[in-house]
Amino acid sequence: MAPLVNNARWKDVTRNLAERDATFVAMWGERNDGGGNVNLAVRHKGERSIEIVSHSAPDSHYPSVGRHHPSAILMERAIQDVYGLVADGLPDTRPWLDHGFWPHSRARTSYNFKPALGPGVHQIPVGPVHAGTIEPGHFRFSVNGEIIVRLEARLGYVHRDVLGLMRGGAIDDAAALVGRISGDSTVAYAFAFARAVEQALGLTVPARASTLRGIMAELERLANHLGDFGAICNDSGFSLLNTHAAVLRERVLRLAALVFGHRLMMDCIVPGGVLRDLNEGGATALKSGLPSVLVTFERLVDLYEKTASLQDRVVGTGWLDPALASLLGCGGYVGRAAGQNFDARRDMPYAPYDGIDVRVPVLSSADVDARVRVRIAEIQESVRILLCLLDMMPKSSIHAALPNDLTVRSGAALVEGFRGDIFAFVRVCGGRISDVFVRDPSWFLWPALEAAIEGNIVADFPLCNKSFNAAYAGCDL
Repeated sequence: MAPLVNNARWKDVTRNLAERDATFVAMWGERNDGGGNVNLAVRHKGERSIEIVSHSAPDSHYPSVGRHHPSAILMERAIQDVYGLVADGLPDTRPWLDHGFWPHSRARTSYNFKPALGPGVHQIPVGPVHAGTIEPGHFRFSVNGEIIVRLEARLGYVHRDVLGLMRGGAIDDAAALVGRISGDSTVAYAFAFARAVEQALGLTVPARASTLRGIMAELERLANHLGDFGAICNDSGFSLLNTHAAVLRERVLRLAALVFGHRLMMDCIVPGGVLRDLNEGGATALKSGLPSVLVTFERLVDLYEKTASLQDRVVGTGWLDPALASLLGCGGYVGRAAGQNFDARRDMPYAPYDGIDVRVPVLSSADVDARVRVRIAEIQESVRILLCLLDMMPKSSIHAALPNDLTVRSGAALVEGFRGDIFAFVRVCGGRISDVFVRDPSWFLWPALEAAIEGNIVADFPLCNKSFNAAYAGCDL
């Protein structure tokens, strides 16, 4: 269990965040008879581990971290909604996930979006229901003519209480649920959760299982980046590239289905290892299919770079201040396109990446084009990593049995998903989950999108939004 700290130590950790000596990872709450506890996870500069500290919340109150460090604000609002624990000094106390329909809701009045005042400024509401097959989310634009003055996103329309369903349940059942939090990241979520359980239990995963996990993670990254590349081009008015990129994404998904029995590789990673092995035919299919995908993709990249009308839409659009990206802790393609040189595979290495030289693309132009180019480089790198993993495939079992330990133990892990780093924390006892929390990179991408869109025209919002591709479901647990 995370150590309970006093106000002085809590303020020390908060000061480290404010002074950039540490990076904010996550916050979550838990109720108990004394009110509750609030847990804070941070990554200290230069260290390869995560520190987790807890602060008691007597009378359901605790000192706010968000008042000093903005990355924590949304999570403290969520803690207040879900656990009823109030952050004293929180700059923004509006509900985040609570829409007024819960039995003990505190959101019985209309939601007050932040105002933008001035001559000619008016508002455009969009959502929460959208034209595509996506999760619901509301966007409130304040515009002056065609120029966006302010954007505010509101989520939480389909709160599922996934974490509540996992608590008290068996580890295997929780593993199935965690892989369904956000379908496009099912491998990364399952990977992070499994590693957290294994750390808690002191379990070593067989080498072959670790390598198979890496193959699944890179296939997931590859498929999502290919889809995003095409979708960004489509929102720039170039549907031809989207069509060809969709074909490549489909080829990757079919390879995953052929090799692992499921297009998204759902339920393949479990605590202790994996449930699906790689047969000789699967290895051959990947070794022949992946280079072919890359050759075709590089032709699309050449067309992307040589199409002046497309470049005119993406270069300079949706600029994110690198200082703000650093302050918010943005990871993945959003952070790396804005100069943030962090990748959990390289900087907090875990198997199988601890045996591979992971090359991380970092740019500084911080616009839509930069986020596309980071994806391009990561597609190329994922194919290289996949071929390396296939060549180094060890011979061993693919699963280790979990010990039936009646001691209360906790573990945490950080795994690099396609959007950025995913954090998982678990507390286990006797084969069951007593507490759990997972954090999607999108908690930090939504506030960054709100800032990056300012000064752009309304017609460029779909383009900017897709270049961030923040998840709705990952922020509504």
